[in-house]
Amino acid sequence: MVKWRFRWRNASGQPDQADAVRPPPRVPEGTRVYAIGDIHGRADLLDRLHALIEADFRANPVSEVRLVYLGDYVDRGPDSAGVIERLITGPLIGEAKLLSGNHEQMLLHFLEDEASGAAWWQLGGLETLRSYGAIDGRMRPETGLAQELKSKLPAEHLTFIQGLEKTATFGDYFFCHAGVRPGVPLESQREDDLLSIRGEFLSSTADFGKVVVHGHTPVPEPEFKSNRINIDTGAYSTGRLTCLVLEGTERRLLVT
Repeated sequence: MVKWRFRWRNASGQPDQADAVRPPPRVPEGTRVYAIGDIHGRADLLDRLHALIEADFRANPVSEVRLVYLGDYVDRGPDSAGVIERLITGPLIGEAKLLSGNHEQMLLHFLEDEASGAAWWQLGGLETLRSYGAIDGRMRPETGLAQELKSKLPAEHLTFIQGLEKTATFGDYFFCHAGVRPGVPLESQREDDLLSIRGEFLSSTADFGKVVVHGHTPVPEPEFKSNRINIDTGAYSTGRLTCLVLEGTERRLLVT
């Protein structure tokens, strides 16, 4: 477990004059937030991270706990079905906010229109199809797979994916999968941007009104910027699934 202490810095690594007098972002008193990055079919890592979260909570209980999952539960890793099954069982502790990622949206689009599947298959969809038993050892998708997946996908899994939220807010933090479009109020963000934006958001030094906690873009180590925090550490390939812990003005990390 790694502890991060809050410091405002600009792009050059120095404290901003404006930020120097700004109070550090915080979550409500008595509340602890556990934000979990992109899981991508690694049910094994999710189990390990859940154990770390439970141990962290037992060591220092608080009255209110919120878990925020940032999306991309499926694809790339070997056990998308197992990840969804674990998340369906209910919150580990406290209350959970489960957000959608772009990979969940690609799966839903494929079920509606099989012709949209080519890009999804190349981005990890084949692993999801195998996880649900909709495709065997074949390396290339074939016509009829959308219907095959529909027949294999448990109804409660589909309902879960369809019901995922797009954003969550706690205190001075805004949570979404990919990020936000600079210059657009948080309450007016488009779904496409919340699920898929990269360049304009990642390069922006704008004040978004709240610190945006996101995943979507894998990084070797969690990124802490004055306006955003990225906790996608590429779990499916690195074995490191990251959880950001927020309490008061403190920030900590739990990593598998």
